[in-house]
Amino acid sequence: MTGFTSLRGKAAPLDQANIDTDQIIPKQFLTGVTRAGYGKHLFHDWRYLDLHEQEPNPDFALNKDQHKGAKVLLARENFGCGSSREHAPWALADFGFECIIATSYADIFYGNCINNQLLPITLLSAEMDALFAAVNEDPSVEFHIDLESQSVVVGSLSFTFDIAEHHKQNMLKGLDAIGQTLEYDTSISQFEAARPQWL
Repeated sequence: MTGFTSLRGKAAPLDQANIDTDQIIPKQFLTGVTRAGYGKHLFHDWRYLDLHEQEPNPDFALNKDQHKGAKVLLARENFGCGSSREHAPWALADFGFECIIATSYADIFYGNCINNQLLPITLLSAEMDALFAAVNEDPSVEFHIDLESQSVVVGSLSFTFDIAEHHKQNMLKGLDAIGQTLEYDTSISQFEAARPQWL
């Protein structure tokens, strides 16, 4: 994986709390083990008026022309609650999102995002209010997100966010759980070479 350093792009607003993983990617689409192909089913029950995904819901934010191509998703508290399916960040990333900004996240979902290079940013409720207002006023407003400085800049708005140092480094380096282990490959090899043969 390539590392995440910064991004510039539009945001799509989902002004709702407690969006669970079954809404993000419904269970009937969990049929593969690769990370590709889930974006077309993202928010299936909200994006489509039919079961076969032929009739988009014109009232859903992600279907509106002004939000198409957004790289940032705005949401409220407890985003990603529900089951621990890793397909949820797969679907969000496959759709084109590189960052989520919300008031809070379910713990397992947050970890799955980090493991899949989808940056989850947590901001205060009042700061989220300001971001939603900025997008409602101008859907094309550009978000500038910088992981190194831990900042979100949107027009005249500027916020900083907290992130654990090991999560930040994994994002910057593009490391998933396997990649983190491989950083210790030399030490692991030396340990194995030093073990008695009978072990």
